[in-house]
Amino acid sequence: MKALRILKRSIRDSFKSVFRNFSLSMASIVCTTITLILVAISLFLTYNVRQVTTNLESELTIVVYFKGDVTEKQEEEIQNDMKTNPKIESAKLKTKEEWKAEMKKSSEEFALIDDLGVNPLLDSLIVKVQDVKDLNEVAEKLKKYEYVESARYGEGMVENIISIFDVLSYGAIGIVGALVLVTAFLIGNTIKLTIFSRKTEIEIMRLVGASNTAIKIPFVFEGFILGILGSIIPVVLSIYGYVFLYDQTGGYISTKIITLATPFPLVFWVSAFLVIIGSVVGMFGSWRAVRKYLKI
Repeated sequence: MKALRILKRSIRDSFKSVFRNFSLSMASIVCTTITLILVAISLFLTYNVRQVTTNLESELTIVVYFKGDVTEKQEEEIQNDMKTNPKIESAKLKTKEEWKAEMKKSSEEFALIDDLGVNPLLDSLIVKVQDVKDLNEVAEKLKKYEYVESARYGEGMVENIISIFDVLSYGAIGIVGALVLVTAFLIGNTIKLTIFSRKTEIEIMRLVGASNTAIKIPFVFEGFILGILGSIIPVVLSIYGYVFLYDQTGGYISTKIITLATPFPLVFWVSAFLVIIGSVVGMFGSWRAVRKYLKI
C-alpha cells in the first residue's frame, strides 16, 4: 500500500511539475518533437532503402547465352549442373523463340526481326543465386562451360548500386542512434534545470524525512510525460505524412524500381517506436540527471 501511495503521489507531482515549470517543459517537448520527427524520417528512409535493396537483389539474375551450335541435351546438362549447386536458387532455360516472342511483345520495332528470315537470338539459361554476393563467382564458373557464349548480370553497375544502398541504410541507422542520444541529452538537461529550480523544495523533502526513492520517482515520471507529449506530433506526422507521400507518388519514386513500402502496418510500427523512444529515453534522461546531479 505504501508503494502504491508513493507511486500515486509521484505521478501527481510529475504532472504538477510539468505545468509548474511550463516554459522548461515546453522547451523539452519542442526539442523532443523535432528530434523524433528526424528519427521518424530516418526510420522510413532506412526501411525503404532496405526494401529497395532486397527487391533489387531478388530480381538480379545471370543471363547465360549458349553458343549457336549447342544441342538441347547439352543445355539441359548445364541446367541440371546448376540446380545441384547450393548457391543457385533456380536455373530456367529460355529458348531463342521465347526471347523473340517476348521482344516483339515489348516493342513493335522488334517485329522487324521476322524480316530477317533467321532468328539471330541465342538460347539462354536464366540463373538466380541465393545470395547476390555469389553472382560474380557463379557467373565466372558458367563462362568456363564449353557451350556458353557469355554469362552476364550487369557486373560492375550492380555492385555499385548495392553498395550505395548499403551506405544509405547504415547511414540512416547511425542517424537514428545519434538522434536518440540527442533526445536523451535534451530531456536530461531540461530535468537538470528543473532540479536546480526546485533545489529548495528537494532540501525540504529531505528534512522532513522523504526517502531517496520518493524524491527520484517524480522526476523519472516527469521525463516519461515529457517524452510522451513530445512524441504526439511526430506520430501524427508519421501516419498522415507517409500515407500522403505514398498516395501522391503512386508508391514509387522516379522509377518503379524504387518502390515505397506500403503504409500499413509500417506507419503503426514507426509510431509505436517513436512513443517508446520518447517515453523510455525521457525516463532514462531524467533518471540520469537525478542520479548525477542530486547525488542522492
